[in-house]
Amino acid sequence: MSHSTHRLGAAKLAAQIPVEQLEQCVSSLDELQALLGEPVGRRPSPGGWAEVEQYVGSALPSDFKAFLDAYGSGTLSSELVVFHPHGPSPLLERMRKTHQAFAERRDRVLGAGDLEHVPYPFHPEPGGLISWGFDHSGDEHFFVPCGPDPDRWKIVTMAHEEGCETFDGPFSTFALAFVRRLLDVDRYHGIDPEALRYLEPEDLEELVAAGEIGPVQPSFESF
Repeated sequence: MSHSTHRLGAAKLAAQIPVEQLEQCVSSLDELQALLGEPVGRRPSPGGWAEVEQYVGSALPSDFKAFLDAYGSGTLSSELVVFHPHGPSPLLERMRKTHQAFAERRDRVLGAGDLEHVPYPFHPEPGGLISWGFDHSGDEHFFVPCGPDPDRWKIVTMAHEEGCETFDGPFSTFALAFVRRLLDVDRYHGIDPEALRYLEPEDLEELVAAGEIGPVQPSFESF
């Protein structure tokens, strides 16, 4: 995101977010940009949100739109996948498919009398979760429309086979925490502990050098 692009994004946020939330969002977006680097070979692509927001029945969080307008669809740190309304995998198309799939899953769970792993409804049900992305660990990420102000919406992660986790903060803070968590891990993180018994130190270092285990360097790969 060029400096001028960032100023434009900050101006949009300032016009839409209450003062007490503005500093947190701008700070998180600044830090996220510093870690990911500027978008490569991409011009800002604002717009295209009207159809998505008509489907949702509400505006979407401002920092989410600012990030996607600057970076586009892609993958953060080779793990967290996000979608812009424009591109080969449009956000609205994926939203609809995800909501349908998870609503059908919830119906099956309701039929079995067990809501522990799927406690929330999904859009377009009133108050239903709104899909915005997923990660390669098998988790799906949603906004919780918990009030009329989308910039105060929380985030729910439907953890693969493990139920729900709630993040009490905006998209930009969630994404920043996600990228930092992948960076701040043990050097041999990601390898089966049993395998450590059979690998020589030089083998482990080769895996680290190849990026197959250990900390994940912040990056953004567009698609």
